Amino acid sequence: MSNFTHFNEQGRARMVDISAKKDTERVALARTSILVNQEIYEKIASKEIEKGDVLAVAQVAGIMAAKNTSDWIPMCHPLQLKGVDINFEWQVEDDIYELIIYASVKTKGSTGVEMEALTAASATALTVYDMCKAIDKGMTIGQTYLIEKKGGKSGDYHRQKGENN
Repeated sequence: MSNFTHFNEQGRARMVDISAKKDTERVALARTSILVNQEIYEKIASKEIEKGDVLAVAQVAGIMAAKNTSDWIPMCHPLQLKGVDINFEWQVEDDIYELIIYASVKTKGSTGVEMEALTAASATALTVYDMCKAIDKGMTIGQTYLIEKKGGKSGDYHRQKGENN
């Protein structure tokens, strides 16, 4: 079990001790997406969804999720985040309406923010789904993955095109 940092010598779950790790600037960028139909796309774009401004609410949900990741993921350390940003990009092609969601999280500390970025992206997509499900429950939340991370002992990571697909 020694290769698994989240298990103690008895093979039971533990939160890793990071007290000896050096504080460094840490940044993570995650991506996910949600496929919607044309009606939802048009109503989000024109802000005609009855529940309100979908993208504004989803941004707030993503930020809140990043701040509360340690409440969701048992072995995550509670972190003082220095910044969270959620961005959107529509990709429309051949009657396919895909909302791309990017979540960027930053801190200065002794552990990374990858889980916070992934959680923020996921919660953002789930919020879009929740706000639009009255129109169509067939929306599909796409692949969620880490694009890059900077800082820390393990160094920088940049996802290679086609990685893990």
